Amino acid sequence: MILKALSRNFELVFWVTAMLCFALTIPSSTSHFTLCPLKLLGFNWCPGCGLGHAIIYLFHGQLAASVHAHWLGIPAVAIIFHRIAVLFLRSR
Repeated sequence: MILKALSRNFELVFWVTAMLCFALTIPSSTSHFTLCPLKLLGFNWCPGCGLGHAIIYLFHGQLAASVHAHWLGIPAVAIIFHRIAVLFLRSR
């Protein structure tokens, strides 16, 4: 029963879990595992780099640091929270 509900609402569980992980991460941590293909290939610049840090700073109330890390952090959080709301209302 739980597995059926989880598989039906996988995206909702994924986004809520991701947001909780961002909220519980310490903003000052600089070293982390990356899935970025450009970083793994040795490139120093990536258009998405800093987005995760921007979201973490935002959750910790550090708005200036969030915008400095990546200017799309605030819109990304708004879009993800909107998606969570849509998925939650659809699952009811």
